[in-house]
Amino acid sequence: MGLYQFRLPDVGEGVAEAEITVWHVKPGDSVKEDQSLVDVMTDKATVDMTSPVDGIVSAIHGQVGSMMPVGSVLVDLEVADIDGVEAVAVRATPSASPEPAPAATDPLPPTQQVPKLKAFVPRDMSGSIAPAAAPSTRRRAKQLGIDLGDIPNSGPAGRITSHDLDAYLNRSAAPSSAPTSNTAPGRYYARTEVHETRIIGLRRKIAEKMQDAKRRIPHIAYVEEVDVTQLEALRQDINANRSAAQPKLTLLPFLIRALVRVLPDFPQVNARYDDDEGVLLAYEAVHVGIATQTPAGLMVPVVRHAEALDLWALAAELSRLSSAARDGTARREELPGSTITITSLGTLGGIATTPIINHPEVAIIGPNKIVERPVVDGHFIAVRKMMNLSSSFDHRIVDGYDAAQFIQRIKRLIEHPALIFID
Repeated sequence: MGLYQFRLPDVGEGVAEAEITVWHVKPGDSVKEDQSLVDVMTDKATVDMTSPVDGIVSAIHGQVGSMMPVGSVLVDLEVADIDGVEAVAVRATPSASPEPAPAATDPLPPTQQVPKLKAFVPRDMSGSIAPAAAPSTRRRAKQLGIDLGDIPNSGPAGRITSHDLDAYLNRSAAPSSAPTSNTAPGRYYARTEVHETRIIGLRRKIAEKMQDAKRRIPHIAYVEEVDVTQLEALRQDINANRSAAQPKLTLLPFLIRALVRVLPDFPQVNARYDDDEGVLLAYEAVHVGIATQTPAGLMVPVVRHAEALDLWALAAELSRLSSAARDGTARREELPGSTITITSLGTLGGIATTPIINHPEVAIIGPNKIVERPVVDGHFIAVRKMMNLSSSFDHRIVDGYDAAQFIQRIKRLIEHPALIFID
């Protein structure tokens, strides 16, 4: 017998530490090679750490929410054949006490194998071991307010299936009696509960990024009213006559094509500002971040080289990326590197927003809800489809005059959509 110490490997260039989000094992558990040990998060990507050896967990290091430096010990494993393990951190016998773990700053042993990285998977962030389940089953249980740990499993390797969830719902379906009031007639029940939730994982990353963006960037907000009547008529006609193989068009592909046309005249807008070094990187390529709400929180997958994509290709890529972000299959390389971000709240309503810039970018665009309302058209009143286009800019880089000109150019293309396709 011997002790094998599993350390946090280097999970990405420039990453010095990672946050523990979910433990999948506890002391006393028997684990097999490639079995999940722990999920860690860095830069909005969750990495599933798997065991490189068979063994028994003797100790785990770090609580959910703890930040662990690269090279620090995560799991102690008792292994049967210590001589057969290629990457041994500490050797011990059952009767001997293990040697102290190396300091967190010690380098990884040169022979230690780095566990393979798996795709991002949203996990239960309560700190308990998350049962295995498909993303759709996990999402449905969350919507119903059901803890997966309460559901008996019947799938392979303890996996909870959709049939298990259905059976649980059927067993739980019983008439509930009306709640009794403990207050006098004419008075409401006084709610006194306080629910404490530790902000960890993706939600903490979002909070830190938003705080950093507001602290670093002096925002200037600009909102413009846009008549989208012609654009909506064109979009509906194209959708009505598209082939079965073509994706349905939303407003966003048109807006992205408008951005592609206008950005070359405003290179300081399609840029990333390294304010630590005082360097502005203006890009010719247009990599559009799409702010996407997911069950785990806000993610920003990136449509790369939007300048090289037509409407159909943009629509297909938007659909693929948003679905991947929501069901947890987005790859790590699909998340960073945007040069300008679009955040759409149109389906939720609202007449205007003041979006926070996705640092280190210098601009963000937010289309709002489309509404029909009467508008003065010359000497007449006409019902038009109107939408507010909200935007925020880094005032250190983009002057107010340039911001207004940029949005006005976008407005012209959207209000006269034929111009989007004229060189």
